[in-house]
Amino acid sequence: MRLDKYLWFVRLVKTRAMAQALIEEGHLRIDGRPVDRCHVAVRPGMVLGFPLHDHIRVLRIEALPVRRGPAPEARACYTDLLPPVPSASEEGGE
Repeated sequence: MRLDKYLWFVRLVKTRAMAQALIEEGHLRIDGRPVDRCHVAVRPGMVLGFPLHDHIRVLRIEALPVRRGPAPEARACYTDLLPPVPSASEEGGE
């Protein structure tokens, strides 16, 4: 499956065009190697690293989706390898 299609199917980006832009900026890595082509094939076991919405995301691909389904179905296709970043309210900030 193409990388841009995967990012869109698992609901990490809202449109396939946004996925293509993210990839072409050159900030996305697969297994530690920089990627700048949308047509790169992905498969289960690969690790993706990229900045998204002011956070660094590191995900391991668990399955390839067959469609852009609901969010719970999409989340089952990857494992987030970085713990969630606590917000200021959770840290006890004032």
